[in-house]
Amino acid sequence: MRFLIDAQLPHRLARWLAALGHDAVHTLDLPDGNRTPDARINALSILEERVVVTKDSDFVDTFLLRRTPHKLLLIATGNASNKDLLRLFEDNLQMIVDALEAVDSSSSTASRSLGASEGESQSH
Repeated sequence: MRFLIDAQLPHRLARWLAALGHDAVHTLDLPDGNRTPDARINALSILEERVVVTKDSDFVDTFLLRRTPHKLLLIATGNASNKDLLRLFEDNLQMIVDALEAVDSSSSTASRSLGASEGESQSH
């Protein structure tokens, strides 16, 4: 799976996904780094068929109104530590990949939200 990790998420997430065999790029890896405009992130996601992984809810608006980015994974964890965020991915990555792959390839669009409200169980 091809991922584009947005600025609010740790670069370590992209490296971890890449180590598992996914094609993962962080905005820090782009020419404008973490200052890359959302429109450029959307365009790159379409061009390279990448899933934008972000905490930025502005992407939801463009996804719903314009069907960009290519695919979207909105991380709704609040102020989780990077360690807790990576654990959420470790515990749920296969489910995330399966859900994104199951999306109708003719539309090439998906929106999923991963998050746990305070006090919600994380047992797997």
